[in-house]
Amino acid sequence: MYKTIIKNGTIVNEGKRFEGYLIIEGETIREVAEGNIPEQLEHEANEVIDATGLWVLPGAIDDQVHFREPGLTHKAEIATESRAAVAGGVTSFMEMPNTNPQTTTLDTLEWKYERAADVSVANYSFYIGATNDNADVLRQIDFREVCGIKIFMGSSTGNMLVDNAATLERIFSESPALIAVHCEQEEIIRNNREYYTRRFGDDLPIYFHPMIRSAEACYTSSSRAAELADRTGARLHLLHLSTARELTLLDSRPLSEKKITGEACVHFLWFDDNNYAEYGNRIKWNPAIKTCADRLAMLEGIRNGKLDVVATDHAPHLPAEKIGNCLRAASGGPLVQHSLQVMLELHLRGEFPLETVVQKMAHAPADLYRIDRRGYLRPGYFADIVLVNPNRRYTVSPANILSKCGWSPFEGHTFPCSIERTWVNGVTAFADGAVSDTCRGKRLLFHPDR
Repeated sequence: MYKTIIKNGTIVNEGKRFEGYLIIEGETIREVAEGNIPEQLEHEANEVIDATGLWVLPGAIDDQVHFREPGLTHKAEIATESRAAVAGGVTSFMEMPNTNPQTTTLDTLEWKYERAADVSVANYSFYIGATNDNADVLRQIDFREVCGIKIFMGSSTGNMLVDNAATLERIFSESPALIAVHCEQEEIIRNNREYYTRRFGDDLPIYFHPMIRSAEACYTSSSRAAELADRTGARLHLLHLSTARELTLLDSRPLSEKKITGEACVHFLWFDDNNYAEYGNRIKWNPAIKTCADRLAMLEGIRNGKLDVVATDHAPHLPAEKIGNCLRAASGGPLVQHSLQVMLELHLRGEFPLETVVQKMAHAPADLYRIDRRGYLRPGYFADIVLVNPNRRYTVSPANILSKCGWSPFEGHTFPCSIERTWVNGVTAFADGAVSDTCRGKRLLFHPDR
């Protein structure tokens, strides 16, 4: 088997940071150790990489992306977005079901897996989407091979709004897998929209977006989901939390002791409503980016352990689709290529330790979803590894954006760190600024009963 040695790097793993070496043998890690590598081992390697001055991290796992395939491939594809992912140090992703057709049947789910096996550079999994009438489908899913169930609670997307109380009760009571939810109360959003358009007309600028998709809309729906999970004992994951008040639904216990967990997305840690004047629709997301106080609360949630994982909600649209007032412009944007760099810059600003970045972006997603042998630098685990240069600056420009939509909200920003190299299952997926054309990720496997 091909053997690669990474030596002299700063290994950041399981709450520790040390100078050492790592041996990749085939698709897995053979050894992780502190200090200098024995000369005999070095001579046995096919490739030796001197990582002096570099950070050696486990690959990031993004538990919420929208890669738009099938049906919306004019703006993104599994192939293009997985290339962007590995260029940003994200080695595994879990993709959402609101594609066209929606991933709410066994056939549409399996189509995605077959497509990803052909074209994805990163490792992959896909959620099965819940509807008011597909509970029988959910019961047929083998959750050793599927990451979880996605529910739109309170907020509609196509026919995926699950608002039937009996259906929700059944899903929460019966599911052996993680239930991931988008929580915004549609009735509150609709009332807010009617109120502001009645007062100010239909041509509302972007700063009305967080007033329409308000903090109240988020908390009302999230609290309902939390109450249902608490009553039924379901494993509930609250996606893309955006408000300080929603953090009151979470606690700071160790992840292994939690049934209700929360996700932070990088845009809620980086932007707030003061940035709408500069960025406009480029930072229009659902849920909406909210106040500076909410952003600071989210950062504190990372530090105090209330927020468990950091992801992106990567959701590309073409620039033309982002044009218009806050009622017309599409919500979402590309983030997966720069999410790790965002978190590393926040670390260097003093927001949290480097070990916290690794915990929230690699260890915790692996633990939360009970992923088989990923998210850590451990012997026997798959070699999903990232080399980061903390001293080489990186400016985002159209020339280096890999998402198919061709833009980024970080365009023009210079990050203090660069992604030097990414391995997926022991194979180089990204190096020297280029993505491998031959690397292919694997289907993620899970231990739902662990």
